[in-house]
Amino acid sequence: MVSYYQIFRALRAYIKEVHMVPKDKKLTSNDVPAKGAKKNKEKYKELLADYPNLWEDRSEDDFTHAYAMSEEYKRFLNEGKTEREFVALTIDSLKQLGYEEISSVKTLRAGQKVYQSIKDKGLMVAVVGKKPMSEGVNILGSHVDSPRLDLKPNPLYEESQMAYLKTHYYGGIKKYQWPTLPLAMHGFAVRRDGSRISFTIGEKDEDPVFYITDLLPHLGTEQMQKKASEFITGEDLNLLIGGRPIEDKDASQRYKLNVLQYLYDNYGLVEKDFVSAEIEIVPAMKARDVGFDRSFVASYGHDDRVCAFPALMAIMQQERPDKTCVVMLSDKEEIGSYGNSGAQSALYENFLIELFVKTNGVYDELAFRKTIAASKMLSADVTNGYDPTFASVHDPKNNAYVSKGITMCKYVGSRGKSGTNDANTEFVADILSAFAKNNIPWQTGELGKIDAGGGGTIAVYMAKMGMDVIDCGVPVLSMHAPYELISKIDLYYTYLAYKTFLECL
Repeated sequence: MVSYYQIFRALRAYIKEVHMVPKDKKLTSNDVPAKGAKKNKEKYKELLADYPNLWEDRSEDDFTHAYAMSEEYKRFLNEGKTEREFVALTIDSLKQLGYEEISSVKTLRAGQKVYQSIKDKGLMVAVVGKKPMSEGVNILGSHVDSPRLDLKPNPLYEESQMAYLKTHYYGGIKKYQWPTLPLAMHGFAVRRDGSRISFTIGEKDEDPVFYITDLLPHLGTEQMQKKASEFITGEDLNLLIGGRPIEDKDASQRYKLNVLQYLYDNYGLVEKDFVSAEIEIVPAMKARDVGFDRSFVASYGHDDRVCAFPALMAIMQQERPDKTCVVMLSDKEEIGSYGNSGAQSALYENFLIELFVKTNGVYDELAFRKTIAASKMLSADVTNGYDPTFASVHDPKNNAYVSKGITMCKYVGSRGKSGTNDANTEFVADILSAFAKNNIPWQTGELGKIDAGGGGTIAVYMAKMGMDVIDCGVPVLSMHAPYELISKIDLYYTYLAYKTFLECL
């Protein structure tokens, strides 16, 4: 298995010296005299907003870098499908890159690199800047959980001489998309003796996979008359896991017992361990290129690893930044950012407090609050890409498009901007100015038509602390499906946008 450290090290070496290839500066009416139509054309171009497709607007060198980054990103997706896996492997990489656990450091100076795990399911990473923290911190905030199926507390049962696990879906999913897929099991459990175990079944070619059945079309007439939300109910998402009985013919529940015997022999688990275990069911498919030109990547978990990955790459490029840089990777975003590993947890703020104390020497509550108020954050989360197949729910004039770069969302929410952070004009203008100076393309949009739906991010919880926050990330097609789609060129330019934010704001 390739470690994240190897991935990050290889990619870091590859792109360390990469700079944007500036477009040839186009003459404007202020540069040379112009006459008639030519003069008007240049003037109008300055007046109008233009969001070009980057495959038509950028250099071959940029395309090469985009394809190279996507190869490493695909490995990243395949090896970190759950938040625990993501955090554990990333910490291993951070250690090898010279990052230290913040609790092991007494004082911090410019250039030092620290991290802290948040209950093994979230992560804070920082590089200390040359300027005092009182001038503010630049933060990239993403999340590392994705929609999936979890197991119920008492999941195992047998029916009609087959063994099943009952599931409870996590996050916003279309339930009918999950039957008939090859599914993998990613588990973490604490045994009765207190020992811990992690296991994965279904990701290797030689592994078995798991399966949720669906009704054959020959008998599906009544089913097909239902609303899509009722085709498959939450209680129908039962995972088929076995079909042979235990050899003891005198035992009851022989099909269930055969599964339990397997779990005990291989992992030391008994049925009551399901209550405390975290066992996640995710698609077993690997990340794959899409299209003859391989311009897209399809995978489980783009939301939100397609923002977490470039955020980590951006901070790993920092050695002695002007301002202290932080990457915040949280859990539980898909269900409201609750719990002590979600973005609403005080543990993320505690890391910032410890960072403040160890760079300043003492803790002053008011000084810390002013530091946070002077800080800036990009809420690095995905948005919906315009899909012409489902054009009726989009406002084409106010929607993100794949392959047009990072999307700046001044607000998200639903209906009358309910449940959103609405970014301040001054902050948005500062970011767009930095992007312009560094030739970073961007676009803007909303999450579909007004009243057609809506969504939320961690931005509201960070803005509550007083910092400036705006949502921005990669446009995704088929968001929250078991297999989502992104453009490679968007991934690369999102990395460059995040890097610019850390270095120039």
